[in-house]
Amino acid sequence: MTSLTRISAPEGVAPGNGYSHVVWGTGRFVAISGQCALDEKGAVVGEGDAGAQAVQVFENLRRCLAAAGATFEDVVKLTYFVTDIAHLPAVRAARDAVIGPGHLPASSAVQVSALFRPELLVEIEAFAVTGKA
Repeated sequence: MTSLTRISAPEGVAPGNGYSHVVWGTGRFVAISGQCALDEKGAVVGEGDAGAQAVQVFENLRRCLAAAGATFEDVVKLTYFVTDIAHLPAVRAARDAVIGPGHLPASSAVQVSALFRPELLVEIEAFAVTGKA
């Protein structure tokens, strides 16, 4: 079992709103490439709908984590790339559906001018630490 420590407000730092400032643990490091709203055949899911795309992205992340023997509880860092920062509430709603408030990872959000396909609105990469060998 992985032992992760999450600190939302280190001394002298304003508390994180929906994320942890610091997460550490012991175990096997897992890096998940940026995932977009593509189904298993490579078709875009939820064109024009950031919420639908975020749900698909988190499903893709779940599948990638499972391939490494990890779950969302093992995630220590998420990086969000969005084409419009206004998409963040929809992304957070999709995240909150799969990651509970006691397991919030460290996070960064970056607005980008475009992703690799123009109909994509959201890309998310993840880092995890799992106790599985």
